Amino acid sequence: MAQKLVLRDQVREHLLKQMVLGNLQIGNTINLAALARKLNVSVTPIREALTQLQQANIIKAIPNRGFVIAALNAKEASDLYELVANLEVLAIENSDFSATAIERLKEQQIVFENAPDAISRINADFEFHNLLTKYYTNDIALQVLTDLKTRIFFYENAFMKNEFFYNRTDNQHEAIIAAIEDDNIPTASLLLKMNWMLILNYILKQLGVE
Repeated sequence: MAQKLVLRDQVREHLLKQMVLGNLQIGNTINLAALARKLNVSVTPIREALTQLQQANIIKAIPNRGFVIAALNAKEASDLYELVANLEVLAIENSDFSATAIERLKEQQIVFENAPDAISRINADFEFHNLLTKYYTNDIALQVLTDLKTRIFFYENAFMKNEFFYNRTDNQHEAIIAAIEDDNIPTASLLLKMNWMLILNYILKQLGVE
């Protein structure tokens, strides 16, 4: 049983990695047999991993097609970004940031600013947010955040390729770091929520919502 769980988790991590690298796109069907051959495992742990990803709303099961990376929609985007914003605010309000933690945020901000392409920029942004929440001790909340942000990746990969827009989020990142450095967590929380809502509003416009 333990071996089956290990294989399931390995398959899940493989699929998540392929998603954030941009190798799995909206509408792609996940071929169980091909994946089993590639990973040299049976279809059982693959089905279990896909079921987990379905439960996390990262993929959908469609009759006669199997598991598919689901299409984007405005309602899901609003729900995702609102929930992630609130969970991250909860996380930083219940975290202690050492001088080392703050320095790591500054270093990651530089990585974000110098990302060479859209996918690198998105992943650098996600890593910045991961560093903001990593000192929260609620492991369940952190796992939920990981799943939610995997789905958010598809929205950002589809729409967040405007470098001018990312300049606005740069400023918010720097303001968040400054507030944390000043031990002003209420301001950092407000800025963090504004950061997510700024991105959401931009994406909703791209989806045709005014």
